[in-house]
Parts: sequence; structure tokens; C-alpha cells
Amino acid sequence: MAEMRGSATWRDELASLVEDTAIRYTGEPIGDSTASFGTRRTGFVSGEESAGSESLKDQVKGFAMAWGEILMEFGRGCRDIVQQSLLTEDSYIVRKLRRPCAEVSGRLKYLNEFLPEDRDPAQAWSVIFFVFILALAALNINSTHDSLIPPVKKVCIHPPSASHIQLPDGRHMAYHEQGVPVDRARFSLIAPHSFLSSRLAGIPGVKMSLLEEFGIRLVTYDLPGFGESDPHPGRNLNSSAFDMLHLANAVGISDKFWLLGYSSGSIHAWAALRYIPNRIAGAAMLAPMINPYDRSMTKEEMKRMWENWMPRRKLLYFLARRFPKFLSYFYRQNFLSGKHDRIDNRLFVSLGKRDEFLIDEPIFEEFWHRDVEESIRQGNTKPFIEEAVLQVSDWGFSPADLQMWKKCPRIGILSWLRSLYSEAEYELTGFLGPIHIWQGMDDRVFPPSVTDYVIRVLPGAIVHKLPNEGHFSYFFFCDECHRQIFSTLFGIPQGPLDKKVEMDQTPFEGDIQMVSPVADSTTE
Repeated sequence: MAEMRGSATWRDELASLVEDTAIRYTGEPIGDSTASFGTRRTGFVSGEESAGSESLKDQVKGFAMAWGEILMEFGRGCRDIVQQSLLTEDSYIVRKLRRPCAEVSGRLKYLNEFLPEDRDPAQAWSVIFFVFILALAALNINSTHDSLIPPVKKVCIHPPSASHIQLPDGRHMAYHEQGVPVDRARFSLIAPHSFLSSRLAGIPGVKMSLLEEFGIRLVTYDLPGFGESDPHPGRNLNSSAFDMLHLANAVGISDKFWLLGYSSGSIHAWAALRYIPNRIAGAAMLAPMINPYDRSMTKEEMKRMWENWMPRRKLLYFLARRFPKFLSYFYRQNFLSGKHDRIDNRLFVSLGKRDEFLIDEPIFEEFWHRDVEESIRQGNTKPFIEEAVLQVSDWGFSPADLQMWKKCPRIGILSWLRSLYSEAEYELTGFLGPIHIWQGMDDRVFPPSVTDYVIRVLPGAIVHKLPNEGHFSYFFFCDECHRQIFSTLFGIPQGPLDKKVEMDQTPFEGDIQMVSPVADSTTE
């Protein structure tokens, strides 16, 4: 009995130390509680299974939230450390930056007037700066990872590949030959290149088999300072014509040769017709250029030509005529920037439909990039400035001076009386050979109005108007077009000469009759 009372006393003491759980000992044997324990264990296991069924998304979310809280606490700790150690009144950084920051803040204080009145300027500017950084980051990501924008190709300078001759003044001229050898050439054709081009241009895409079929030897060369040719400061169109003459003599052309002038390269062809006409058999002009400031043009002709050009192209012509030194900046930012671009962007021109379609072709892009790389090989703006100045300055002649006319060698009444009875006293001047002009009617670089002016001042020229053709579409990578040009110039193809047959560069008799002045010399 004493033990039982002691036991009850122990229970009472234990119950007095803890909160009443409403659980009472019933006096049942301890071993009988096995079933009850098993029941509780079963309930515990089911709770683990319930916790294990939590999705992966919830687990990741909880993990991220936990890490976020840790980082926030870490940031607050770093902020407190900085405030307590670096941003105190006595710290070195505060003492050094307090005065400059106060001056900048005083100067920019007027900007606070644009902020809302109910906002703290420090907080507002912090938000603005944060948004600005986010905007820059977004722009950077879009410009870096946008797959729709093609990568910009960089300019690559290739090893030298040209043949060279030495001119009488000691300069070296680079040239390139295509077609049949000199001893088998039925016709020799020299082609000066246009602006931002090189000797590699020639006739873009012409096939060797076609040149051999007509017996043509095509010679192209780099203008002074372009490609691999030495520069020639102070050059003019007269010196350009005689450079061409020296080239013809150096490469073995002993008789007359033909000229091919395309785009702005035609100014050198006009010069050759003016200064060395006795060595020229004939000329083929494709979309030719004339001086946009030529005084022989009427106001209406000049207006029709200028209205087709973009404002920036007009500005470059004006600078070339008045302030050529300023062109250096534009050229450095443009084709001398070390990066490639479309031809219409480089030359500041608008293009027609066929030209737009052509310049998007991979074959044209490859040719254009290689030609530009060769043109700017020397990396100097002076040759390009000189070429631009030549285009718009006084040429010293006009296309009208090429017209064939009779000139009396002596002046006076006696000479006039003799001329009434003798035609031998007269001398034919001007260019006596054929001049063919091909003009695309959708050309927006040198529009048809240019050719209309040439027809007016040079009625002996034979014009071939090309409906729907642009500045590039008829001349670049067109086999049928090349065949038509050669057939018009040289007639039926006869192949190269035999080595025993003497080369004949003189035009056909029918061609000579065609260039006689007539009222209407245009052909559709």
C-alpha cells in the first residue's frame, strides 16, 4: 500500500510540472498498448508520404525564396559595413569626393525641376538611372543575339596580283589582261574603271569564251592611287588620256584600239577621244557621266539630271567643287571605315527594281566586295578626292568638241576663195570614229537626261535605249547583254587572228558611214 501511494504521489508531482494534456493513466498493462502504438506509427508514415508528394516546382520555388532572403540579408550587411566604415564623415573617400560631388550636384540641381514635386530627388534619380541601365542592357542583347541582322563583313586586303608598267615620269601603273594574246587579238579594248573600283572590274562576269569568239583582248588598269598604281598628284584629264596611250604602247598595241567607258569611268574615255583621237578606233559608253556643272547644258537639262540624285550625293558634288578637303572625313566614315556595305549606300544613289534585285545576288556581292577591297588597297583618301574633283571641275573640253567638223588651216579671204575650188584645204577635226552609247531608261545614277544632252551636242553618237534597265542590270553578269554589245561594235564574230595575219583595228566601212551626222541617230 505504501508503494502504491508513493507511486501516486510521483504521478501527481509530474502532472503538476507540465500542462494538463487530458491524458489519464487507466491502469492498463503496458504491453496492451502495442496496437495503439502501431496505429500512431501508421499515421506518422502517411504524413511522410504526404510531404514527399510535394512537386518539384514548389521545392525550387522554396529554395529560390530561401536564397533570396539570404542574399537580401547579405546585401543589408554589406550596406551597413559600407555606411559604418566608408561613408562616415571622417572617411578618406568622403573627404575626397564631398567637394566635387557638391559642385556637380549644384550644377545639375536645375534638373530636379522636371521631377514630380512629391518625390525625393535622390530616389527619383536612382530609379531613372536603374531604368536607363536596363534599357541599355536590353538594346545590347537585341543587337547581339538578333539572328535577323546579317553580320557586317570587314575589308580584307589581298596580296598583290597585278602586272605593272613604268610610265615616262617614273610612275608604275598596274594593269590586267583578259581574252586572247596580243599576237592573236583582232580587237584591243581598254577599259578605265569608275569611282570606287579597280582594274578587276573590267566587264563584270564576261566569259573568256565570248572574248575568244570575237578575238578581243581586254586590258584594264588602275587609275593613279587606286589599287596597285602609284599616285599622281595634280593629275588632270589630259594626263589621264596620255597614261592610257602609254599603257597601250607598253602592252604591244601598235594600232588603234577601242574604248569602253562605264559610269564615271567614262570621263577618262571622253578625255581619250578628245586628246588622242588618232589612236582610238571607236568607243562604247555605258551609262556615261558628264560634268554636272557643264556650262553647255541648259537649265532644264541640268534640273532633270540633278533632281534624280539623293541630297547627300548632291552635297558631295558641291564639296568636291568648292571644299574638296572636307571629302576626306566623309570617305573615312564611308568606304574607308574598314567595313563593307551595299553599293547604293557607299555611292549614295537610289536604284531601280532590276538593280535592286541584282545587288542582292551573292555573285554581285562577292564581286563588289573584292573590287572595293582592291580599290582602297592603299588606304589613302587623296586619290578619291582627286577623282571626285576631276568629275566636277572644268574638263577643258565638252562632249560637243568631239563632233566632226571641217576646219580651214589658214584664215583670210584668200584662203576662203581657194576653199571654193578646192576641198583639200579643209581638215576634219573632232573624233571621226563611231561612238555607241547604251542607256538604261530606269537608270537613277546617271539618268536618261544625261544621254539626251549628249545627243543634242553630239548628234553623230549612236544611242541604244534600254527599257526597264538600270545602271547595273545591263552591264553586270549578263551574257546576252555582253554578246549584244560586242556584236554591235565588231559585227559577226570571227574568232582570234592567225599568227600570220596582220591585226586590223580599223572600224568597218559600215561603221564609218553610221557616224556621219544625221538628224536622228538614236535606236530603240
